[in-house]
Amino acid sequence: MNPLVIVFLVLLVLSGIGLIIFILMHSGKGTGISDMIANSMYSTQTGTSIIEKNLDRITIGCAIVFLLSLVVLMIIYPHGTITQ
Repeated sequence: MNPLVIVFLVLLVLSGIGLIIFILMHSGKGTGISDMIANSMYSTQTGTSIIEKNLDRITIGCAIVFLLSLVVLMIIYPHGTITQ
């Protein structure tokens, strides 16, 4: 396999795992993992707001990397033509 393909496959897998982790960390109605972390680290509401904004940014970044690597792999190998 081409080294460029390996790089994009690694990016795809890592960003996919990152998406799963960061989406699960988002709070639903005050009972998410991020709220537990935020409540233990900060006692003010502004700290929670900053953590949620940063979590949103990281999640969006992972989604962009995931989509871009997926599109590049689709262009390089159309119709599932990956061969050994």
